[in-house]
Amino acid sequence: MTVLLIAGSPTAPSRSQALLDTVGQRLLLRGLRSEQLQVRELDAQALVQADFGHPAVVRAAAQVAAADAVVIATPVYKAAYSGVLKAFLDLLPQTGLKGKTVLPLATGGSPHHMLALDYALRPVLQSLGARQILPGVYATESQVVRLPEGPYQVHADLALRLDEAVDLLATELLPRGAVPGFDPVPFSQVRCSV
Repeated sequence: MTVLLIAGSPTAPSRSQALLDTVGQRLLLRGLRSEQLQVRELDAQALVQADFGHPAVVRAAAQVAAADAVVIATPVYKAAYSGVLKAFLDLLPQTGLKGKTVLPLATGGSPHHMLALDYALRPVLQSLGARQILPGVYATESQVVRLPEGPYQVHADLALRLDEAVDLLATELLPRGAVPGFDPVPFSQVRCSV
């Protein structure tokens, strides 16, 4: 299983990147592989001019297509997700998220923008054909604090919510009824005794 972590922040480092990194670490602990796509590193002219054929856009769309699940992190500006993320999502095919489970993450200055996940981002993800959109995780500036040494630190209550979100994502990705350490037994080999 591969999870694509899409960083929708126009800057680095950022609080939304800190959320994405935290989710990536937690996925690894659960045995799930992830890779990152930094939207801000795509060719700016290709994004602005909606150049569907640009090699960087084609590669990024292929990464999305190859992923089993997607985690999208964005800062919230004026009750909407970032413009760079919008430009990228607009370049995906209409069925770009078809069959995928998506976990949205967002950061904002205050709790007042929390609903941007549900009212701004979720409809776009649905229109791209996401199979399932998990409950998003929203964090305020006070929950993702920049340390004097440079990196961001995630507050304990936010870390707990991220753990729960990753658990739910892992549950959706892992085969139902699979028990680690046991191979499946074909029905023709099942024997019953009374």
